[in-house]
Amino acid sequence: MNLLNRIFSKKLAGVFPLAIFFLLVSCEEDLTKTKAGKKTNFASQILYNAKIIQRDSGRIAMRFNAPLIEKYEYLETPYVEARKGIYIEFIDQKTPKTPGKLWAKYAKMIEKNDFYMAKGDVKIINPEGQTFKMQSIYWDKKNKKMYTRDTVYITDKDGNILIGSNGMNAKDDFSKYSLYNSFGEGNPDNMSEAKK
Repeated sequence: MNLLNRIFSKKLAGVFPLAIFFLLVSCEEDLTKTKAGKKTNFASQILYNAKIIQRDSGRIAMRFNAPLIEKYEYLETPYVEARKGIYIEFIDQKTPKTPGKLWAKYAKMIEKNDFYMAKGDVKIINPEGQTFKMQSIYWDKKNKKMYTRDTVYITDKDGNILIGSNGMNAKDDFSKYSLYNSFGEGNPDNMSEAKK
């Protein structure tokens, strides 16, 4: 009986660590499988009802309002997102009393590339009073260029309408722009004044 106990305990002593090893390895594999399905892209900073003022040399350069701003900074390409809409005023030193304005239902900024995107009923009013409407617009801040491939509707103070069916390219202050496949209507009252 004593001999039988010794043999059994030696075999059990050898099998027990092996069983624990396989148990741990199998649990570890299950954990990696469950972690792979989980979303890890969470906002590191969240601002509610944000009202941001950006200054340049003591002067207000931009006013930015958004109900929700989320910053995702722990990713390979960090970005800031405004999922519930934005309103921005761009204040140019040349025309500080008439700022350029932008409204959109969604916006995203990729900080690393200085690249911005606005989507959903985008409306832009430049300091000259021209209104630009489209579904999306992209801003390459490094190259000071804005563009879209959506249909663009431009209305000026006089009621003239231009439509760019295949989008446009513009300087980032909208002082110059090119429309693709464009057509439009002019206000005849203002055209007769121009002829005089």
